[in-house]
Amino acid sequence: MKWTWTWSGKSFGYWDGEDLWTHLGKHVGRRVGDHIHAPNGRYIGEVMGNERLATNKAKAGEIGPIYLRCATRTSQPCLSDDAAHPRYPGFDDFPHPDEL
Repeated sequence: MKWTWTWSGKSFGYWDGEDLWTHLGKHVGRRVGDHIHAPNGRYIGEVMGNERLATNKAKAGEIGPIYLRCATRTSQPCLSDDAAHPRYPGFDDFPHPDEL
């Protein structure tokens, strides 16, 4: 289990292998290279060079592999937020877990 944060520094959840989970135990994404896709294949974001999560607006329509969402797991304590990074042009912060 490797914890991860959004570009703005919000604690998001964790990686278990290539699968992205919220701290509430919801399986929301799968990593394919640097891209993260929802179970329906929709691009939801990517892992930037510093391992933070962000969304490239130009890639919003991309479709990747479709997969079955895993069953919800037990919630984990949310880690503290971290410092935000300056936003790159063309990028938004990764969606909030409630949006996925």
